[in-house]
Amino acid sequence: MKKIVNVATPAVCAVALVLSVVAFNKTNAATAPAPIVTSAPAPAGQPVDLTYAAEKSLPSVVYIKSVQNSKIQTVEYSDPFEEFFSNPFGGFFGQGQGQGNGGRRQRQVQTPKRAAAGSGVIISADGYIVTNNHVVDGADELTVTLNENSKEYSARVIGTDKTTDLALIKIDGKNLPAIQIANSDDVKVGEWVLAVGNPLGLNNTVTAGIISAKARTLGANGVESFIQTDAAINQGNSGGALVNTRGELVGINAMLASPTGSNIGYGFAIPTAIMNKVVDDLKKYGNVQRAMIGIAGGSVKDYIDNLKDQDKEVKDFGTMEGIYILKIVEDGAAEAAGMKEGDVITSVDGQKVKTMGELQAIVAKKRPGDKVDITYLRDKKKHNATLTLKNEQGNTKVVKNADTDVLGADFRPVTEAQKKQLEINYGLEVIKVNGGKMKDAGVPKGFIIQRVNDVPMKTFDDLQNAVKEANNSKEQMLVIRGIFPTGKKGGFVVYLQND
Repeated sequence: MKKIVNVATPAVCAVALVLSVVAFNKTNAATAPAPIVTSAPAPAGQPVDLTYAAEKSLPSVVYIKSVQNSKIQTVEYSDPFEEFFSNPFGGFFGQGQGQGNGGRRQRQVQTPKRAAAGSGVIISADGYIVTNNHVVDGADELTVTLNENSKEYSARVIGTDKTTDLALIKIDGKNLPAIQIANSDDVKVGEWVLAVGNPLGLNNTVTAGIISAKARTLGANGVESFIQTDAAINQGNSGGALVNTRGELVGINAMLASPTGSNIGYGFAIPTAIMNKVVDDLKKYGNVQRAMIGIAGGSVKDYIDNLKDQDKEVKDFGTMEGIYILKIVEDGAAEAAGMKEGDVITSVDGQKVKTMGELQAIVAKKRPGDKVDITYLRDKKKHNATLTLKNEQGNTKVVKNADTDVLGADFRPVTEAQKKQLEINYGLEVIKVNGGKMKDAGVPKGFIIQRVNDVPMKTFDDLQNAVKEANNSKEQMLVIRGIFPTGKKGGFVVYLQND
């Protein structure tokens, strides 16, 4: 379970996110899914019986055990006596790799086997399960245990999305107890909810509370519009279900706000309105098709408060509600629609937006190429614009999930003999160039890749991760640095996109 340590005062910042926007608030800290159900809460004044919700939802929430196997890793350490006592002939005898590096040396260590636990929610009878990305991140093995009969399954990852902290995994099962999914847009502050999961090693636990707030942003993920609840959420609840009084899923529990790491009354769940879009994309494309407005900014109120804190002149924007645009992203959707820095977005598709969480909640459900109607103020005058949302690369094409196959080459970790001969500690040797992007860039057989986009390449997984991240970036390229068999250092730029 992610935890947030402190909540700081609002501060101005501008970071490109799913919307190319960020809040001024700073916080430290699946087969198709079940149909969406729209239903009203219990009538005012009526008693609330939560036993039905618990009985209906508990079978759909699973226990997930994540295991990271022991690995050999290269680590750096400091030797303060290196510069004084190193062998002056070390370079000649091949023993002086630590010299001239500020006393920094490297060695290989074996990491211990690690295990962690979390929760997940079955969303289809054939075994699709939603959980948090941080529950499955880095896992070599995933084991899912059902609530109703304690049956265990090995799970595979279908896709993950770090930006929303969601992951989709799959087990091979039939007639599994899939949860009913409600529309989180319909939930109301004050409505009773249950948090269902496996906190602190206590499997099949249910806690009750109300929805304390909606559209919260905490600065922990790239895309946030959390449902806040006072139902107790603790470590191990990650990926579990937040359900309404009918036992229908309204959110995926993700984190808590606490100075101690345990619940003190504030938990946060990812709404199903965002979850459904992420799950659909992961199943269809392997990654999330993220739409972007192309701005950086935050709420008007936070912006004005920040100016006041700095004793700066405060401008009259004609409103205290809306999103102030601090920056327009070049070639983005907002720029194409004629919007400018200093504009204030007041509504999107007819829905008023007061906070960054509300804006992200709307756009997070869109895909590149979708159109949105924006109402904004400029010099206190109302304007309307229709924006065609774009992806990170500034177009409306589908961003496909890329892996190392696109490189058209084969790799292997360097041998001990190569390490000794070339005085290196790690790297991936290109043992065959079949075609593809590596050939286009001129990368030869025998070249040893040591860094890609400034990340050390110690294992094949490192290269796979680098390709995936680069493919989802605006540049879509790999900056490769390494060493030739002769010992000469070199580099190449590999472009992943097609012309």
